[in-house]
Formats: sequence, C-alpha cells, structure tokens
Amino acid sequence: MAKPTLLVLAAGIGSRYGSLKQLDTLGPNGETIIDYSVFDAIRAGFGKVVFIIRHHIESEFRNVFLNRFLDRIEVDYVFQEIENIPSGILIHPERKKPWGTGHAVLMAKEIINEPFAVINADDFYGAEAFQVMADFLQSAVDTNYAMVGYQIENTLSEYGNVSRGVCEIADGYLVRIDERINIARNERDTIAYFDEMGASFTLFPNTVVSMNFWGFTPGFFQQLQNSFDEFIVSNAQTLKSEFYIPTVVNKLLNQGAARVKVLESTADWFGITYREDKENAAATLQKLINRKIYPSQLWE
Repeated sequence: MAKPTLLVLAAGIGSRYGSLKQLDTLGPNGETIIDYSVFDAIRAGFGKVVFIIRHHIESEFRNVFLNRFLDRIEVDYVFQEIENIPSGILIHPERKKPWGTGHAVLMAKEIINEPFAVINADDFYGAEAFQVMADFLQSAVDTNYAMVGYQIENTLSEYGNVSRGVCEIADGYLVRIDERINIARNERDTIAYFDEMGASFTLFPNTVVSMNFWGFTPGFFQQLQNSFDEFIVSNAQTLKSEFYIPTVVNKLLNQGAARVKVLESTADWFGITYREDKENAAATLQKLINRKIYPSQLWE
C-alpha cells in the first residue's frame, strides 16, 4: 500500500493573530510549526506532503519551504481561492474570504489518490499524534476515517477565547461534533463556553475536542464534492458563510455514510491563535528539544 499523504491547510490569513502566522518562526534556528509537522510526518511514515495556499503567498511560501523539503519528502501544493467553485454560480462581489476548511481539502482532489491526513498549518500536534494517524492510514479503506482527539484543558489559550469542536464519542468512534465558541477558563478556574443567548456551560477538563487533525481515504473527496455543491448554491451570495470539515463529517455520520475512529493522543498540542501565544509556543518547543524529542537543528 502507498504511504499516506499529509495535507496541510495553509491558506488562512490569521486575522486574530495579526499576520501570516504560518510563516512565523518559533524554533531556535528559525523553524516554523510547519517544519515540525513535516518532520513528525516523515518519521511517522508519510510519503508526501501537499500544501493548500493562496496565490498571494506563493512566492514567500516557495522561498521558505519548497527547497527545504524537496530532498526529504515529495512536495506539492495547490491553491484555494474564492473563485474555485462550480461554473455558472455567481459570488457576492464583496466576498473576500475563502470558503472554509472543507473547500480547502477539496482543492487537493486531483492530486491525492491515497489515504491522507489533514492538519492546520498553525497547530502543533506532537510526534505521537502523527504516528497513530500514520498507523491508522496504512490500513484505511472505504469510508473508515479517523480523527485525533485532544483533551480540552490542553488546548486553551491564556490570551483569549477559542473555538473548539466538542466531540461526542461512543465505543471509540465519533458520534457528532458540536462547534463551541468563546471557550475559556473563568474566574473559578473551570472551563466554560457561552451560547448565542449568552448562557454559560461548563466543560470537563478531559472533554475530547477536535483540533482539525483528520484521516481520510480518497473516497472522501467525492463526498466532500457532493456536500460542497449543495452548500455553494445556498451560500454563494453570502459574505462570511464557510464550508467546514466537521459539518460534512456530521452529515456523513448522520447518514451512516462513514465511520470515524477517535485516536486519542497524549501528545503535546499548542497553537498560536493570538500573537501573545508565540512566546509560550517557542518555550514549549525548547522544552521538547531539551527532552531530545526534537534535535536543536531540525534539518541537519
């Protein structure tokens, strides 16, 4: 069986962070989170990495990453732009945002023909997470998919609220994901979120959440295409509506059209939602280097 592919979602702007955080350096020798993700993927057994980017960052992306990885793993990239939709559909003339993570994955439909994992470019998932996903994908068939789950207490930011996909799980398989916004620790040091009416709901620290680390077979692309075709007909004239991976997964689960195994990981996770998160992220990487999880010079 072919080695699995890693699909990296790197087209986001990072509005809350304030810059193109996918290219921000965090490691001691200028490494980005993407560097650590690709490093972990290579040693876990992935055979190719595909990036989803925007045209306006192509030059910078090529300068930073392409030559760095080419002699270590097969590399390719495709573009996500708002005009990448079925012909004959008119987009709102003021629309600027791409169509979301589900649309981003769909852009790789023509170049991925083997089981693949999907990650965010600005999230650090940990070596163990890549290994358990690679092991799953080596034997993945049909519509048997996977997701790496993390305990919510390990995914919060000290500098603001976050959004997370809160998972309902039964016998090790995903039942549904509910997107919760404005999640943070409150003054009682408990974790809670607020709904649209302003009501507060407490979450247990070990509640499993999705951090957008998915494992799919190539058959997912057609399911994704079918759902996107329905979505875009209703939302082409909106300014902010987005097509998300969890929305499609929930639909497939409800229809009995897929199974999603939850691969729970104790690996270190961190992200850089806010600019202030950068210092903590760099410190966490240094601790992992000190523990010999990573070499100090990642690409020696």
